[in-house]
Amino acid sequence: MINRRLILAGAVAALAFNASAASAQEWKTNYPELVMALVPAENATGVLARVGPFAEYLTRELGVKVTLRVANDYTAVIEGQKNRQIHIGQYGPGSYARANAVSKGNVVPFVTLRNSGGVIGYYSVMYVRADSEYKSVADLKGKILGLVDVESTSGFKAPTFFLSEQGFPIEKHFKLTQPTGSHENAIFALATGTVDAAVNWWNAEDDSNLRRMLTKGMLKKADGSPMAASDFRIVWKSPLLPGSPFALLADMPEELKAAIIQAFVDAPKKNKAAFDALTDGKVENFARVSKDDYVESVKMNLWLDAQRKHRGN
Repeated sequence: MINRRLILAGAVAALAFNASAASAQEWKTNYPELVMALVPAENATGVLARVGPFAEYLTRELGVKVTLRVANDYTAVIEGQKNRQIHIGQYGPGSYARANAVSKGNVVPFVTLRNSGGVIGYYSVMYVRADSEYKSVADLKGKILGLVDVESTSGFKAPTFFLSEQGFPIEKHFKLTQPTGSHENAIFALATGTVDAAVNWWNAEDDSNLRRMLTKGMLKKADGSPMAASDFRIVWKSPLLPGSPFALLADMPEELKAAIIQAFVDAPKKNKAAFDALTDGKVENFARVSKDDYVESVKMNLWLDAQRKHRGN
């Protein structure tokens, strides 16, 4: 009797294994290549250097080619996932909310980054040059503000929303709001004096887009010498924003989605070098998230859309 039970249990296990293997082979046949794209926070060379090793890690883990696509703007990633040409995307919370809306819920978040100290989330900050007279947002009345992309949370949505709440509606407080396209371009515009202030993302004193650019030696003074963190000053900081999520397509096979999620969660242990390159070595691990974590981002988008519609009328 015992032998029969063991044989039966073994047969059931073998059937389950074979079914699982067949299912995995099926999605690999239907998805021989996966495309991953990130909303632009830096130039194409920087993205490839930072994210390329992680795409290679995913290729090995999933057993299919993961191609990294460098997008020119936020809309390219949003529309790419909407049209199912991008399978994995990384967004800010606001641009994710937009992607989820335009895809009718088919773009769903699955992980975000847990920063050092266990913090999930980041901030929008406004920088000025340290050698300027500006010490607060109030001091910037009638000046030029450098923004990023309209779908950037830290570079447009959060400052527009929160500054309005705080009595500084950007279209009235500033003489001009200058779109710069990317987070790096916003900092370049401030460093060269094209704008008087610029907004950007910020995690901590040693973890921000500005720090990343300074570490790379990208910012120079007029005499050609390198700029330092002390050459900039923060005059405004937003409340904590939800963590920037990675999102996948909800209508992909369950086995594929599970494999992608597991590969991300396992990355800090399975390939720490690739994970550290992706995160500048400033992040502990990935934290699981769902669309419920971005309800406030949806509300922010709705408010911004209403303001834009009102101005259009």
